[in-house]
Amino acid sequence: MKTASFPSLRVSPQLRQDTESVLRDDESLSQFIESAVRDQVALRKAQADFLARGLASRDKARHSGRYVVADDVLAKLQQRLHTARAERTEKP
Repeated sequence: MKTASFPSLRVSPQLRQDTESVLRDDESLSQFIESAVRDQVALRKAQADFLARGLASRDKARHSGRYVVADDVLAKLQQRLHTARAERTEKP
């Protein structure tokens, strides 16, 4: 597969300095930028998928007329959290 490149990016000297200051040993600026781009692509895809699932759920509820009260959902989640914390505390 042929590789492609991103367009040149102009940034302030301060941003360049800040970026270089957080590079890991044996990490190049190009590697850092590629990693940041990959992370943002993955994040935005996850956000788009989350939104699509939410809209589909909304449409399904509208179609079926079956809704769940938010307070009920939050109460169940709170109970699950309480149970998980209790189980974690009980383990040696």
